[in-house]
Amino acid sequence: MKGGKSKSDAKNTKLSVNKKPAKAAGKKSGKAAKDPNKPKRPASAFFVFMEEFREQYKKEHPKNKSVAAVGKAGGDRWKSMSEADKAPYVAKAEKRKVEYEKKLKAYNKGQSEGPKEEEESEKSMSEVNDEDENEEDGSAEEDDDE
Repeated sequence: MKGGKSKSDAKNTKLSVNKKPAKAAGKKSGKAAKDPNKPKRPASAFFVFMEEFREQYKKEHPKNKSVAAVGKAGGDRWKSMSEADKAPYVAKAEKRKVEYEKKLKAYNKGQSEGPKEEEESEKSMSEVNDEDENEEDGSAEEDDDE
């Protein structure tokens, strides 16, 4: 065979493909797990405005199914509003921000205190019960290193 690769050479090249190492199961790269109990950030004045604007827009345009059209119309309307027109939405947003800061402070205080007594144990109740049964039977496992 002049200049050609044999079948065994072709197989070897397939086996030597560089594969990325498998990541550990259940771990996300670079991101910490989110706590579902953490309070959500408050909406800005624009999003407070959009809550009301969406309802009005749906009433005026009942056949419109495009989310982009609603967003574009709301953005245009927000840009054309004066500061006086925006003031009630800014006030609502500030009120929500104050409430959020109170909730966040309480949340952070709870986090710094540590887990409650009920949540302290890492073993499930079934594991604890299994250990109790083993001790009563006299069949508790001991290390052979003694």
